[in-house]
Amino acid sequence: MEKILIAGSTGQTGKRVIEILNNTQNFKPVAMIRKEEQKQIFDDMEVESIMADLEGDIDHAFKGIDRVIFAAGSGGSTGPEKTTAVDQEGAKKMVDAAKKHNVKKFIMLSSMGTDKPEEGGDLEHYLKAKKEADDYLVDSGIVYTILQPGRLTDDMGLAKVKLAPKLKERGEISRDDVAFLLVMCLADPLGKNMAFQALEGEESIKSALVELSQNN
Repeated sequence: MEKILIAGSTGQTGKRVIEILNNTQNFKPVAMIRKEEQKQIFDDMEVESIMADLEGDIDHAFKGIDRVIFAAGSGGSTGPEKTTAVDQEGAKKMVDAAKKHNVKKFIMLSSMGTDKPEEGGDLEHYLKAKKEADDYLVDSGIVYTILQPGRLTDDMGLAKVKLAPKLKERGEISRDDVAFLLVMCLADPLGKNMAFQALEGEESIKSALVELSQNN
C-alpha cells in the first residue's frame, strides 16, 4: 500500500479525503497534524498521524511517503500574514520536501480565480498566494495535479461534476466531490501534470476525470 501524506488533515476537506483513503485498498493515509490533541481524532479512525507544522520543520513527515495531497489553508478568519505563511510558503515548503524525498505525485488543492486575483475582491491576497504556490509546484519538476474548484459547499456530494482546464463560468462544488477528485487524482494517469477547474455538473466524477486526462 502506498502512503499518502495529507496536509490540512483536520480541515473539512482534508478529513473527507482521509475517510475516503481509509476505505481504499491501495492507499494508506497519513494525517499531518500541528497539535498533540489532534492525534486522538485519527487514532479513533485507526489512521496514522505525524506532528509537523507548515510554519516549522516538516522534513521528517516525508519519511516513507509515496504521494502528497495538500489541502491545507489558513482559513477565512486569519490575516494576510497567516495566508502567506500557510497557503503560499507552507505549500512551497511541502513541494521542496516532496522533491527531496522523491514523492511520486503531488496533488494541490487550489482555487478558481488564481488566474485573475485582482478580480477576487476580499480574496485577492489569498488568490495571489495560491497562484504563487501553484506556479512553484509546476516549476518543481514533480509530477503534479492542481485542482481549482469553485466555491466549496458542505452539501452532500452528488459525484457529478463539470471539469475543464478553464471553465467559462463561476459556481460551486461540494467538499465531498472535491475530496473524491483529489483522491482519484492520486492514480498516475489522471490529471497528470495539469491544472483544471471543477464545478458541480452533470457528468460522473470518474468519466469526467478520465476524459479530461485523455484530452490533456
